[in-house]
Amino acid sequence: MKSPVFLFILSGILFATLDAIAKILVQETNLIAVVWSRFFGQCLLAVPVAWYFLGSHFWKTSHLQLQLFRSVLLVATSSLFFAGLYWLPLAEASSITFTAPIWVAILSKPILGEEVGLKEWLIAGVGFMGILLIARPGTAIYHWAALLLVLMALVNAIFQLITRKLTRDSAYTTFFYSGLVGLALASALLPFAEPLPNLSITAWVLFALLGLLGGLAHLLVVLAFYQMRPHKLTPLVFLQLIWAIAYGYFIFHELPDGWSFVGMALIASSGAWLIWNHHASPPPKSQIEAR
Repeated sequence: MKSPVFLFILSGILFATLDAIAKILVQETNLIAVVWSRFFGQCLLAVPVAWYFLGSHFWKTSHLQLQLFRSVLLVATSSLFFAGLYWLPLAEASSITFTAPIWVAILSKPILGEEVGLKEWLIAGVGFMGILLIARPGTAIYHWAALLLVLMALVNAIFQLITRKLTRDSAYTTFFYSGLVGLALASALLPFAEPLPNLSITAWVLFALLGLLGGLAHLLVVLAFYQMRPHKLTPLVFLQLIWAIAYGYFIFHELPDGWSFVGMALIASSGAWLIWNHHASPPPKSQIEAR
């Protein structure tokens, strides 16, 4: 089996690719169709994978309500992020969503009962300063849609904290419920979606890739966390900013300015510090990145 570091970094590349594809499709089609495609792909992959590793009882869970709630949160994070991409540049949008570790630190006490010290509050403040630098007046991301990304990061943090409560369930069971609930919710919304325009073959291929990459990226994270403790891997998630900047430049001709790069650095460094310094009670191996 490949190195967990390799698997985790590869998952980040796939997530960034998924985000770039979603930005293209959400501008050409509609949000509900994009979300449906993303979870259809995960569900299609999750069922055989979970069956292979766990047998026919892969769906059994000790915490059905938590699994369902967590899966709803994942649908919300994907929908909020994809909606924000309709208006906002890819790199800056991605960087704001990486404030999730900051929200995790803030919400650890009310949700998990973990103490949050003064140093952690100060580091969280540094991260929020990064948001202000990125979304300052006069920039492309100085837009009301940036609030969707801040909300996405907050929901993502709750998603991660709820995941830490699912220690008795296999990561593959959690992977399955995420895809199943996501597909069910997105399917329920399909009648309210605008009809798809006449799509090119390229657009249909992108829809297929969106679902495949979403499921595969989550699976790679699961496999990586089965081999290495999450707190050692999770700081590597900020490498996704490199891929997001590259996709933004080469596909959408977007490049953050100097102050935006400073803001991204503040968010990434504060988030990585908060992740690393919460390793005394790391999240379980079932934790996966929300997108």
